[in-house]
Amino acid sequence: MEGLGADDPRAPIGRGERTALLIVDMLNDYDHPDGEPLRESARTVLGPIRRLAAAADDADVPVLHVNDNHGRWDAGRDELTDLARAGLPDEDLEGILPRAGAPLVIKARHSVFYGSPLEYLLETMGAGRLVLVGQVTEQCILYSALDAYIRHFQVVVPRDAVAHIDRDLADAALEMMARNMRADVVASDDVDLDLDGP
Repeated sequence: MEGLGADDPRAPIGRGERTALLIVDMLNDYDHPDGEPLRESARTVLGPIRRLAAAADDADVPVLHVNDNHGRWDAGRDELTDLARAGLPDEDLEGILPRAGAPLVIKARHSVFYGSPLEYLLETMGAGRLVLVGQVTEQCILYSALDAYIRHFQVVVPRDAVAHIDRDLADAALEMMARNMRADVVASDDVDLDLDGP
């Protein structure tokens, strides 16, 4: 990226060489006003998320869950897993729930970075490229992609592994991520978990 100024978000600033897969906000009971359309969309992305998580495990790529605490500051892994089980049947959640010992970062707002230790955790892992999957495309995925971009992370968004509430807004969000944040928006089957791939 020759010729880019140091303040240009596309300029490399020494982020790590690794890719990390971030599973965003999949621990949800869907008990909110937009819950039903989101649940329907979420069920369509479970297969691609499972496949990416399994491929990440095989490639020694860290898989991190970043999840909203739903206003419950006492909630941890067990409470959020129970919440997810209230929203989807166990067979849907297989391969989606955070495993024991896997990183689970709690967030309180839309971006995975806002008020969370995620950036520090990624630095300790040597991650410079983030694959964002989960929900909601036009909300948390969009804001997280923007925050990753301004922090000089490379961003990949598999379009069939992110769930939406509103299809038109989700399509616009994916276009914004590709055009304004230079994210690689691709099909999940085309995600290369190498740092150099899409």
